[in-house]
Amino acid sequence: MLILIHRYLGIVLSLLFLTWFISGIAMIYARGMPSLTAEYRLERLPAINASAIRLTPDDALSKAELGPPGSAELLTILDRPAYRFDGITVFADNGELLEVTPERAAEAAQLFTQLSEDQVRPAGVLMEVDQWTIGQRSNLPLYKFTVDDGEGTELYVSGYLAEVVVMTTRSSRRLAWVAAIPHWFYFEWLRTKPQLWRQVILWTSGLGTVAALIGVVLAILQFRRNRPHIPYKGWLRWHYITGAVFGIFTVTWVFSGFLSVEPWYWASDGAIGVPQAAALQGGELALQDFREGLPSLPETAGAKEVEYLTIQGHSYYRVRTTMEHAVLLTAPLMLLQEDPFSLESLIERVLEPNPELKVVEATLLEDYDSYYYAFERRAPLPVLRIKFDDPESTWLYVDPQMSQIVGRAHRRERVQRWIYRGFHSLDFSFWYYNRPLWDIGVIVLSLGGALLSIIGIVIAWKRVWRAAMRAG
Repeated sequence: MLILIHRYLGIVLSLLFLTWFISGIAMIYARGMPSLTAEYRLERLPAINASAIRLTPDDALSKAELGPPGSAELLTILDRPAYRFDGITVFADNGELLEVTPERAAEAAQLFTQLSEDQVRPAGVLMEVDQWTIGQRSNLPLYKFTVDDGEGTELYVSGYLAEVVVMTTRSSRRLAWVAAIPHWFYFEWLRTKPQLWRQVILWTSGLGTVAALIGVVLAILQFRRNRPHIPYKGWLRWHYITGAVFGIFTVTWVFSGFLSVEPWYWASDGAIGVPQAAALQGGELALQDFREGLPSLPETAGAKEVEYLTIQGHSYYRVRTTMEHAVLLTAPLMLLQEDPFSLESLIERVLEPNPELKVVEATLLEDYDSYYYAFERRAPLPVLRIKFDDPESTWLYVDPQMSQIVGRAHRRERVQRWIYRGFHSLDFSFWYYNRPLWDIGVIVLSLGGALLSIIGIVIAWKRVWRAAMRAG
């Protein structure tokens, strides 16, 4: 019975396994669907022209007749300084509300590329997402533009923000077709139906797990320890050998793929008593404290984005010039702060909404641990790790520089980390940050799985062909 189940699942799924292994290698370098990264967006964002600002954030809010916002920032939109309140844009020079027209969308695309008008051509308006804008539904309509830059660049400008929100190139689109799209089943017709997409992932990876696990079990059962012997010849012999070597990795990879969409939502929620980010905010955003849109200080020269924040009950400017460089200034005094938040104040704020919680351990980490880490080491450090005694044994990670919660891991999330991320990405610290060692290891294992799948395809094809000939 095990042989029959393995055989017929293999006939159906071998090609899919091969696709997963090959696209998994491509995913190492593609990292996902083509997108506009935060780093590149900020690089292309012009510096704020402080001399053109005529209104304070509070004045602009009143002039636009908007209610109290939960978030506010200053940036440059269409070569003009503009405030953005909860996603609604108000120009800082005259208080005009942004209205995105085709002409303004074209201007935004041209300013982004810094090319002439005849090199940035309109390519239509999207009222529904396409293959490259899955996940951008909130920015519809999207104005699409093709760019004559020799790289086949295509831009999508938000009809809500007048900003480029997606950028693809000819090479990134091609890479997506051999990486993220086949690996994640990110086909437009399927991914735009979230429940159907989830069920397809669950059933294909679930049946794949059964097929691979049975293969490993058969390899063990059919091996004779007293007289080592492989009970097959030809292609079946090689399938047995490659399965014995790479079968365990195949099982863990396909099973962790099954876990990627969290079946039965088993790891969701929990974390009883864990505060939200507002706990560290400590009050509503008080725009009247910000008497200038952009403080006139040497540290703010070349600023591209300004965030207006309430942290621990006080008002702060966060001024960013690059992704790696941001300064925090108090408002209205605007004094540069080096280490504004003590560890004691962070713990106190976290506990304030839930005084019944007890802190088991609080440690300032100078490096990542197994549950707080990032590809290319971009998550902020140092970070304060706080462990609680709640029923879910929750850990919180707080950025002491910004007094912000940047990570969480309760008991089930920590288990999920190992059986999903650990099995799927093999992102163990001893080699994950030692590239290309990690690349070589993952590629070798993936090629072994691909070879196992190719042999399975050959065996399946031969069996199906023989059956067809007998039926004919």
